Amino acid sequence: MRCTLGVDIGTSSSKGVLVDAEGAIVATATRSHEVSRPRAGWVEMDGDVWWDEFVAITRELLSATQDAEIVGVGASGMGPCILLADDDDRPVRPAILYGVDTRATAQIERMTAELGESEITRIGGSTLTSQAGGPKLAWVAEEEPDSWQRARRVYMPASWLARRLTGAYVLDHQSASQMSPLYEIDREVWHDDWWQRYASSIEQPPLLWAGDVAGTVTRAAAVATGIPEGTPVIAGTVDAWTEAVSVGAHERGDLMLMYGTTMFLIATGEETLRTPSMWTTAGAFDGTKNLAGGLSTSGALTAWLKGLTGADYPLLLAEATESGAGARGLLMLPYFAGERTPIQDPDARGVIAGLTLAHTRGDLYRAALEATALGVRHNVETMRAAGADIRRIVAVGGGTQGRLWLQIVSDVTGLVQEVPATTIGASYGAAFLAAVSTADGPMPEIAAWNPVTETIRPDDSLREVYDRLFDRYTRLYRDTANVVHELAAGQRGAVA
Repeated sequence: MRCTLGVDIGTSSSKGVLVDAEGAIVATATRSHEVSRPRAGWVEMDGDVWWDEFVAITRELLSATQDAEIVGVGASGMGPCILLADDDDRPVRPAILYGVDTRATAQIERMTAELGESEITRIGGSTLTSQAGGPKLAWVAEEEPDSWQRARRVYMPASWLARRLTGAYVLDHQSASQMSPLYEIDREVWHDDWWQRYASSIEQPPLLWAGDVAGTVTRAAAVATGIPEGTPVIAGTVDAWTEAVSVGAHERGDLMLMYGTTMFLIATGEETLRTPSMWTTAGAFDGTKNLAGGLSTSGALTAWLKGLTGADYPLLLAEATESGAGARGLLMLPYFAGERTPIQDPDARGVIAGLTLAHTRGDLYRAALEATALGVRHNVETMRAAGADIRRIVAVGGGTQGRLWLQIVSDVTGLVQEVPATTIGASYGAAFLAAVSTADGPMPEIAAWNPVTETIRPDDSLREVYDRLFDRYTRLYRDTANVVHELAAGQRGAVA
């Protein structure tokens, strides 16, 4: 039985799938982990965990079936992350994670002043924010010179796994485009002048597309993982883009909406669209460009409420359903970990407005679900204002298992969402990309692998309610920002 193996390294867990040639999932495996938050605004992870969990997941998948012929391996992971390693590929410090890590504020301001915001946008497509990889490199150089002196290569989860499996040092274009300002979005090459200015001691990784074969499994990696020596391994990419592939949301006019620990949105087109409040990136495939955005919390916010109340998810969802649209007069800003797009404010904080003694945990949970939906609407409207042609939403991720959350997002945005049969996410997309790269017959198609099985349509009777709530949502941020920023300044630098 021909199979491909896909593994995704996420924020709260690593997931793996073994998939046959028709797209059926043969086996799954998961390993949970936690990120480290040593200071307010810092979010890190030990890069060695990525390999250790890959090995454990792979061995579990291979032990689940005896007749699987592994013909290709795909990997993806959260990003953009910055894992710096020395000449012997030993990490010099924990990996600095994507936009939820906001430590490089001073470097963002300095680099923007040095290079000019318009020039950064012209070259890289996006302004510098907490999502950009370049300022995180600069932070290590300035704040941890001993680590920087030993650093020779830079990795993200997918490229780190490719290195450990094949010995190849590569990075895919999509990930590279989030290393702003070090990548040229239109020419799709490293920007040599700025690389030499900010990362001259780091070896530039050669660039591939996500589905390109990076190399084959070495003998040492075969012994460690059980994957046969010589098996092709693709370059892979950032998890959100691989999730888009997993549900077929990577064509022009598509918007992928990922319900996970954070919320991520990717609109796909052929033109480079630039707007200061979103992220302009290369696509997962040659010839595509993306306008992307992300909420810093979504599943993280609902998990926080679950832990705070001690109730399980089914009970909270039932109570939130009973609460009804508008959460009986509650309005929440979901900025509990700062916010990425479209406000690009690392010092934003969560706000709950309208609380009374009569409100219940169900009202709070409903308000949290509505807060993330309002954040999605804010992103969609910003993307459209920048010229994005959004024709359909395809939903993916763990949050799609709850119909209420999906329905609220459609009601708030007014958009139809398509839900495919398999919403396991990026690991499935990585397996699909590996299948395409190793096909020895007809090319696999994701529509056949993973057809749409459910369509969520907005309830038009709630449009006025949510239009009014959205107006209040945007005003609440504007009207509370000064006080919230003062509170954030007091939190900054405190040990978490």
